[in-house]
Amino acid sequence: MKSNIPHINEIETESFRDRISTVDDKGKRNWIYAYKPKGKFYNIRTILSYIYFIVFFGLPFIHIDGRPLFLFNIPEGRFIIFSKVFWPQDFFIFGLTMITFIFFIILFTAAFGRLFCGWACPQTNFMEMMFRRVEYWVLGDAPAQRQLSKAPWTGKKIYKVTLKHVLFFLLSFIIANFFLAYVIGIKELHKIITEPVTEHVVGFTSLLVFSGIFYAVYAFFREQACTVVCPYGRLQSVLLDKNSMIVAYDYKRGEPRGNAKKLEANNLGDCIDCNLCVKVCPTGIDIRNGVQMECVGCTACIDACDNVMESIGKPKGLIRYASENSIANGDPLKYTTRMKLYTGLCLLVLTVLAVILFTRNDITATVMRTPGILYQEKGEDTVSNLYNIKVVNKTIQSIPLTVKLENTPGSIQMVGNAKVQVEKEGQGAGSFFILLPRNVITNRKTELKVGLYQGDKKITTVKTTFLGPVAESK
Repeated sequence: MKSNIPHINEIETESFRDRISTVDDKGKRNWIYAYKPKGKFYNIRTILSYIYFIVFFGLPFIHIDGRPLFLFNIPEGRFIIFSKVFWPQDFFIFGLTMITFIFFIILFTAAFGRLFCGWACPQTNFMEMMFRRVEYWVLGDAPAQRQLSKAPWTGKKIYKVTLKHVLFFLLSFIIANFFLAYVIGIKELHKIITEPVTEHVVGFTSLLVFSGIFYAVYAFFREQACTVVCPYGRLQSVLLDKNSMIVAYDYKRGEPRGNAKKLEANNLGDCIDCNLCVKVCPTGIDIRNGVQMECVGCTACIDACDNVMESIGKPKGLIRYASENSIANGDPLKYTTRMKLYTGLCLLVLTVLAVILFTRNDITATVMRTPGILYQEKGEDTVSNLYNIKVVNKTIQSIPLTVKLENTPGSIQMVGNAKVQVEKEGQGAGSFFILLPRNVITNRKTELKVGLYQGDKKITTVKTTFLGPVAESK
C-alpha cells in the first residue's frame, strides 16, 4: 500500500527552509510570476473579495446620527466603533480589546491555521483580487510577464509597463483616499479633495504619502509583505500543531512522483510532478514540502492540483484542507470536538468584548476635592468641602447636567452656573460646595455619592470623599 511510502521530506534535504522563496542563492530578489488560478476555491474567493471591497469602500459613507460607523482618528485620540465614541479615558477598553484580539488569534490559528490570511486579509485581497488581475489584463499571464521582463525595452514594452504602473498608482491613490476616510472621516476627506490644496496641506500630504506606501507595497514589495513583514507568519510556527487545519499535500497518496504515463507501470503516486501547484503559488513555495511559513492558505494550489487530477482521471484532493494528523492517518478533515471548542471560545471572547463595548457609559464624570483646600465650617452645625467636576460627553447632544447629593443629608451649592454644560462629543467642568450637617460626619473621611441628572433622568453616580471634623460622642 502507498501508506508505507515515506514523505518526500524524509528522503530529500530540507534546504528550502534555509531561505525564503523570494530570495535566491545569491541573496537577490526572486521575482514571483504566479500563474492565474482557476477553480472552485478561486471562484468563491472572488465572490468574497467583491463583498470585501463593497464593505471597505462603502463603510465610510455610512453614518448613524451624524457619526460615521467606524473612525480611527489616532492623531486626536478619538475612535468610533459602531457609532459609539471612544476617548483616551476608555484606554482600558482598548487594552482589553488588544488582549481579546491576541487570545482570538491564538485560538483561531490553533484550530483553523492561516484561514484568515488566504480569505480575509486586506493584503491578500487587494494583491490577488485587484492588483494582480490588473497585471494579468495589461501584461498577460505568468509566461508572458516573464518573457516581457527579459525582452529589450521597445515601445510596446514601455507602453505596457507604464500603463501597469499608472493603473497601480491610481488604484493605490483610491485605496489611500478611503484609508484616510477611516482616520479623519469622509466629510473631512471631501474637503481635502474639493477645497484648495493650500488649506489642507497636511491632509493632502498624508494622502500622497499613503498612496506612495500602497503603491510601493503592491507594485514592488508584493508577497514579501506576508513573508518578511507580517508577524502572523512567524506566529503560526508556534501556534500550529498537528491537528490544525492547513493547506496540505497528501504525500502518502502522491509519493513517489512521476510522469503521468508511467504511474501505473511503476507503481508511482498520483502526483505527476507537473509543478502547477508551485507555478500558481503567489509566494513561490512548493506545498509538497510540507507546512511552510510563506504559505498564506490562498488555495490556489488546491485548484491547480484538482484540475490536473480531473484531467488524468484521478480523485481530487491530492492537495486539500487537512491536518498533519489526518494526512498521516489517511482520514478526511473533520470538524472535530477540538475545533468546536476553539470556535466556541472565539465566539465567547468576541461576545464578551461586544457586551463591554455596547454597555459602556456614554457620559463619564470625575469628582475630586479641590487640592490644597481644607474643609470649612459654616456656623456651628455645617461643614463644607470644595469640589471640581469634569464630565466627558460621548453622545451627539449637548447636555446640561444637575449635580445632586444622594443618600446623605446635606446640600450642594454650585459655583457659577447652576448646571454643568457639556457640549456634544466634548468635555465640561465645574466647581461646587458640598455642605453636610456636623452630626452626620462620623469619620475623618466620609464617603459620598454624587448623582448627575439630565432633568429628572439620572445619568450616572460618582463616588467621592468628604473631609471634616468627627462629631463628638454624647
